[in-house]
Amino acid sequence: MQKDSHIKKFKSFPKLPKINGFRLSSCNANIRYEGRHDLMLAEFISGTSVGGIMTSSQVIGAPVKWNKKIISHGKARALVVNSGIANVFTGKDGDLAVLRTANKVSEELNCNLDEVFIASTGTIGEYLDDSKITNKIGWLLSNLKKDNWENAANSILTTDTFPKGTSQSCQIDGTDVQIAGIAKGSGMIAPDMATMLAFIITDANLSSNLIQELIKNGNEKSFGCITVDSDTSTSDTLLMFSTNQANHERVFDINDPRLKDFALALDQVLIDLAKKIVIDGEGAKKFIQINTRGAVSNSSAKKIGLSIANSPLVKTAIAGEDANWGRVVMAIGKSGEKVDAGQISVSFGSFQLASKGEKVKKIDEVKIAEYLKGEFIEIFVSVGNNDGESTVWTCDLTREYIAINADYRT
Repeated sequence: MQKDSHIKKFKSFPKLPKINGFRLSSCNANIRYEGRHDLMLAEFISGTSVGGIMTSSQVIGAPVKWNKKIISHGKARALVVNSGIANVFTGKDGDLAVLRTANKVSEELNCNLDEVFIASTGTIGEYLDDSKITNKIGWLLSNLKKDNWENAANSILTTDTFPKGTSQSCQIDGTDVQIAGIAKGSGMIAPDMATMLAFIITDANLSSNLIQELIKNGNEKSFGCITVDSDTSTSDTLLMFSTNQANHERVFDINDPRLKDFALALDQVLIDLAKKIVIDGEGAKKFIQINTRGAVSNSSAKKIGLSIANSPLVKTAIAGEDANWGRVVMAIGKSGEKVDAGQISVSFGSFQLASKGEKVKKIDEVKIAEYLKGEFIEIFVSVGNNDGESTVWTCDLTREYIAINADYRT
């Protein structure tokens, strides 16, 4: 993503592959939104493996509690997702809504309760009328299709402005394998594990323990590197389902050399979805990539990058198209990470503004201002002479962000 035109392309929903052993459908259940789909159901063939990670917030939704309880079994037959109401902070009623939904699906599919995964997104604290969901399960199961990706992606949106999907093809042991995924997220984005909601499906033949390792590693390079507003959601959920329909021997070990291409392709899927969430940040006009180099470790570089990315002063400066590099230096300093102040350098795009602890003497303000008018802004930071490096992604902070969140419940 090096040019503004790529931003527009990123917002268009791609054609995603039909994956053997997987179908999905969606509908309007009038949970909160009128005239749009707000409920989806995915069906997986018996024997599908699953792994995932969920928010580390201490206040979590009833669906997250349910998924954390059942995921260790490692099998999946269905996924039900609603938008509009998050089913968070709803006590026993929220737990019962999840249980009744899972019961209905398990009865219809003749599968175990612990094979039915649930996710909800939307307003916190409002009670979810699960009858609106259970009354639609029969219809959803009767209208499952392999290519219903875009409708499903639209059904899980809240303040998002476009549906998010991506895919990659690769090989395992000479066998063609498909990976596809959809996600939602726009605000309350500073994932402490994954993102708001993201679902990955592949036909690869993988064990559930391996999926768990792949998702954990991939998350660190993707959703763990994005922020819109520094707020971690109560509903963050990243799940990956493997239908095991690809004709290759099952892979169990993350160090298996046959897995190399697949792991790279999966990382790209996760990164693509993470970037789309940032591009769709609430009220965002600009996508910002922050590259940190010279830190004492990669982890330290990431913390420094996120300190810059989460700074309201940095984000508003970019929104105002002001090359205020001093705010970047401030954010480096507040990160708490070890840096060499005399080695700090800052560039916006190809324009260096500070070098080795001092302001650059000649700065072409006109050209920098022109650069900052673009939709894609890249910030380069060097904090020393060490090998630690990281790239994180964020967006600008605009008046529209305030308007969206001030009026969210009304």
